[in-house]
Amino acid sequence: MSSKIMSLEEAAGLVRDGDRISFGGNVLHRAPMAMVREIARQRRRNLRIIKTAGAHDIDLLCAAGSVASVDAGFVSYETEFGLAMHYRKAVEGGQVIGNEHACYTVICSLRAAASGAPFMPVAGLKAGDLLQVADYFRVIQDPFGGEPVTVVKAIVPDIAVVHVQEADDLGNAVIHGPKFEDALISRAASKVIVTAEKIVPRSKIRMRPDQVDIPGFLVSAVVHAPRGAAPCSVEKAYDADTKAIERFKKLKAEEIDIYLNEYEMKDRGFKVGGLR
Repeated sequence: MSSKIMSLEEAAGLVRDGDRISFGGNVLHRAPMAMVREIARQRRRNLRIIKTAGAHDIDLLCAAGSVASVDAGFVSYETEFGLAMHYRKAVEGGQVIGNEHACYTVICSLRAAASGAPFMPVAGLKAGDLLQVADYFRVIQDPFGGEPVTVVKAIVPDIAVVHVQEADDLGNAVIHGPKFEDALISRAASKVIVTAEKIVPRSKIRMRPDQVDIPGFLVSAVVHAPRGAAPCSVEKAYDADTKAIERFKKLKAEEIDIYLNEYEMKDRGFKVGGLR
């Protein structure tokens, strides 16, 4: 079995303009930010993002002009930092289509995709204007009980990007702490990119196969990315960098390239003084 290790640039090259892409993590926790920044540097355009609860990842790509639409239940920073203003401005200005969901309906869409089904029932979603205007919801008759039931259309990501604490060179990945929807998006997507804090020997993974959250046969590329979620957090590794997040939120869209360039050498494996 050959290694699937790639550089950050090579792995980001698997993403094409117009792709439907799902990012792992949740809000400011374990978002694959090194890959997000590299996608922005490579000037990807018209990406269709799927995530239950996004923040810095979606906000940055909207600021970089990379996004066409977002299917999400929540897009905002946590209370300390307020709203995701680049995302909000892009939606208000018509540059990005915001497809309204609850986190649960995104999960149901991904479950349908992982199951190979065209749609999935959504328990509890019975009323609201969204059912009348959103073309990804339908109300059908339950063929068994005869009652109306809401279903949501499957969303099949072209690419899923997940940041983990450990992976071997075959892509077998272990997530410590909250797993969010990361295992689910790896099953729903056509391709999976794993970025990892540590690349561990295959023998270590073989000693604990029950702890593997994403099996290597699903993975197309593995990237060694220490601090690859920064300035977001990683369980048992580092906390969110509040100063870096506050600084980003003050940037104008035309200043994003400067921000990306400052992170570039660190993302690609070189140490840069003055940047955490």
